[in-house]
Amino acid sequence: MSLRWPNKDKDEMLDYSLDWSRFLQTGETLLSVTWKIKDADGTKVSFSTSDTVDGLTLTSKSNTSTLATVFLSDGTDNKQYTLYCNVTTSTGRVAERPVKIRIREYI
Repeated sequence: MSLRWPNKDKDEMLDYSLDWSRFLQTGETLLSVTWKIKDADGTKVSFSTSDTVDGLTLTSKSNTSTLATVFLSDGTDNKQYTLYCNVTTSTGRVAERPVKIRIREYI
């Protein structure tokens, strides 16, 4: 089951986050965070700063010891995107969580 972020207008640039604190064990932190996205063909591809995939742009990204954040802009109206947050923790554990976002024009 995928997580779901609130809808975004294609003209907005907004930040979206995944909180990994419930996943992390005591004292464990996020060591690295990468993002992927399903492209128009349904293939999971790398999604880095300034990349535009199928109309959606990853403007910037950041993370703290427990939170992974991505800033998104653009997008295709009425399209649902699936992004994947991949993390490696300070203890060497690796995990991935999918999250969906839909582009909706607000009038």
